[in-house]
Amino acid sequence: MWLEDYKYKQMAYIINKTDGTAVTTITDGTVDNTTSLQLFGKSFSGFGEGLNENLVKLLENAASTAAPTAPLKGELWFDTTTNQLKVYDGTSFKPTGGAKTSSTQPTSPSAGDLWHDSVNDQVYVYTGSAFLLVGPVYTSGQTLSGWKIETLASSGGNKVVSSMYVGNVRVAILSKETFTPSASQSGFAEIRAGLTLNSTLGAVFEGSSTQAATLDTTDTTNATSPGEALQGGANFLRSNTSDTMSGALTIDNDTGIIVGDAQELTISVSSNDVTVAQTSQDKDLSFTINDGGVTKTPIALTGATGAIGLTGDVTVTGNLTITGEFENSSSEINIVNDAFLKLNTGNSEADSGIIVETSDTDDARLFYDVSENRWTAGEGATYSHLIRDTDAVSDGDANKNSGFLRTTAAGLITVTNVNLAAVGTDITSSTSESSVAVTTTGQVAKSLKLWGGSTITDDGSNSIAGNRYVETSAPTSGQGADGDIWFVREA
Repeated sequence: MWLEDYKYKQMAYIINKTDGTAVTTITDGTVDNTTSLQLFGKSFSGFGEGLNENLVKLLENAASTAAPTAPLKGELWFDTTTNQLKVYDGTSFKPTGGAKTSSTQPTSPSAGDLWHDSVNDQVYVYTGSAFLLVGPVYTSGQTLSGWKIETLASSGGNKVVSSMYVGNVRVAILSKETFTPSASQSGFAEIRAGLTLNSTLGAVFEGSSTQAATLDTTDTTNATSPGEALQGGANFLRSNTSDTMSGALTIDNDTGIIVGDAQELTISVSSNDVTVAQTSQDKDLSFTINDGGVTKTPIALTGATGAIGLTGDVTVTGNLTITGEFENSSSEINIVNDAFLKLNTGNSEADSGIIVETSDTDDARLFYDVSENRWTAGEGATYSHLIRDTDAVSDGDANKNSGFLRTTAAGLITVTNVNLAAVGTDITSSTSESSVAVTTTGQVAKSLKLWGGSTITDDGSNSIAGNRYVETSAPTSGQGADGDIWFVREA
C-alpha cells in the first residue's frame, strides 16, 4: 500500500494550455522555464520566491524594454520603451490599441496605432506609412473652426443644422428648411433653407459665381443703381456674353427682337401680324440647315432684287398661284406626279394648251380648239386636228374623205380603188414567193408570161402555141404540153 502511494506521489505534472495542448511536463522536485514564468514540479522546495515573482510579472505585464522570452500566444507585455501594452500573436508582440499621448509622433508605430498630439489636442492614426489626422480639423490654438452639427429649437420643433465656425465664431448655418430659432442666435434672427450668413459680420460671397439659382428671392425687382443689391427673384441672363436658357422666352411687346450690331434683323408684331425683317439696304436674308453635316441654304431672299431662291425639293399643299412667267433655266425635264394638269382654271372658255418655242411663227403648239371642240397641233401658224378613234371607218368606199381607215372585226377594209406605185420585184423564180411586198397588176401579168420559163411575146391572137392558151372551151386530148397554161374565157 505504501509503495502504491509513493508511486502516485512521484507522478510528473503535465501543464496544458487553454486549448488543451500540452506546454511542458514538469518532473517532481524541478523548475521548468519553458515559458516566461517559472513552473514548479511536485515537492520542489523553495518555490515561494519564484511563485511570488510570477505574480509580480503578471501584475506588471512583464514591463521591460525587452520582450519576454518564450512567450505564449496571447501573452501581454508592456513595452517600457514605447510605453505601450502589447500582445503576442504567435509571431511577434503587437500593440493592443488605444492612443498614445505625446508632443511628438511615437517611434516604431504599427498600422492602426492612435496618437494624441498633446500640443494641438488632435488625434492621428498610423496607416502603416504615416500618421493621418483623424480630428478635429483645427488645433487647440485655432479654436473651433469648420462644420459642426447642431440642433436648434424652434416653434416647429428641433431643427438639425450644420454650422460653419471660424475661430470659434459661427459664420454661416446650413439648413434644409426655413425657421426662426426659439433661442436667440447671434447674427441669425431667421435661418433660411440653404446657407444663411451671419448678419453681424457683414459676410458676403466674394469671387466669381458661375451659376446661381436665385438672387434675393424676397424681391422680384432689379436694382436701379450699381450700388444696390441685384434682386432678380429668379434665373437671369447675361447681357454681355453668350448665355443659355431652358425655359420659354416671352417678350411682351410688339417691338419684339432686334439682332445684329447694326440691328439688321427684327421680329415684330403689328395688329397680331408678325414681320421678320432684314432692315439693311440691299442685304440678303437666308435660311440655312445642316444636311448631314453640310450647311445648305434652302431659302434665300435677295435684298437687291427681291428675288426668292429655293434650293431642294419643294412641296406645296394647296394652290400655287403665279403672276408672271414661269421660267426654268435648267435643262432637266420637269416631272409632275399628278395625273392631270388643268389649264385656264376659273377663266372664260378659250383655246388652251402647250407652246414649244421654235424658230417658226407662233412656235409649235398642241392645244384644244374651243370653236371646233377638237385637239389641234401644228407649227408655224399651220394647225390640223388630231385624229380620234371615233373618226375611224372601215368602209372607205361609203365614207369618202371623212376619216381614216381601220379594219373590221374580221380584219377587212373597203376602199373604192388603190393606186400602188411599183413595189417589190417581178416574180421570176420559185424563191420569189418569200417576198411579202404587194405586187402590181403589171408584175402579175409579167409573171404569167414567165410561166413557161421564158418570156412570151404576145402577138394579139387568142392563143400562143406551146405556152399559153386562152380559149372558150377546155383543152382536148393532144392539145398543149407540160407547163402550158390554158385559160377558159366566156364566149
